[in-house]
Amino acid sequence: MKKLFLLTAIAGMFAFSNAKAQDAAMSGPKLGIGAEFGFPMGDFGDVRNLGVGGSLLYQHPIANKLNFTGSAGYLSFTGKEVTYPVVGTVKLDAAGFIPVKAGLRYFLAENIFVNGELGAVFGTQDGAGTAFAYSPGIGVEFPVADKSTLELGGRYEGWSKNGTASFIGLRAAWNFGL
Repeated sequence: MKKLFLLTAIAGMFAFSNAKAQDAAMSGPKLGIGAEFGFPMGDFGDVRNLGVGGSLLYQHPIANKLNFTGSAGYLSFTGKEVTYPVVGTVKLDAAGFIPVKAGLRYFLAENIFVNGELGAVFGTQDGAGTAFAYSPGIGVEFPVADKSTLELGGRYEGWSKNGTASFIGLRAAWNFGL
């Protein structure tokens, strides 16, 4: 009976300390460093292949379960071979983009979130200009250490300027508390 009581007490202490560590990982301001992947859709998918890049994302709690987010990154999409009626087949060069966005992240459950961001995307090649960016998404954060989480997320992202370039984006990131 004493052994059962002792094992129950130890299990209870472990569960309590683990819950406290998870609370610490999920609360407070965080900075995330992530790998980005973009899968072009629609007209954008007709001229571009897979996009690869990286991003920084800052989160700051503003209410219970609600965080303000600010992000910046870089994505490079490789070009496809495109056939034009008069010119013929042309291999397009890779195109680089710098998205800068701000938004909100709401935690539906302890570590499952939905988010939305608005901002601008800057093309890095001559004449690319700037477009309006918007991206709704969903994801999950897994506590992995005190004040650190591993984040996996997906989103739809659209860039509007004389039409819309859109893609499905995936992000894997390491978030650490500040």
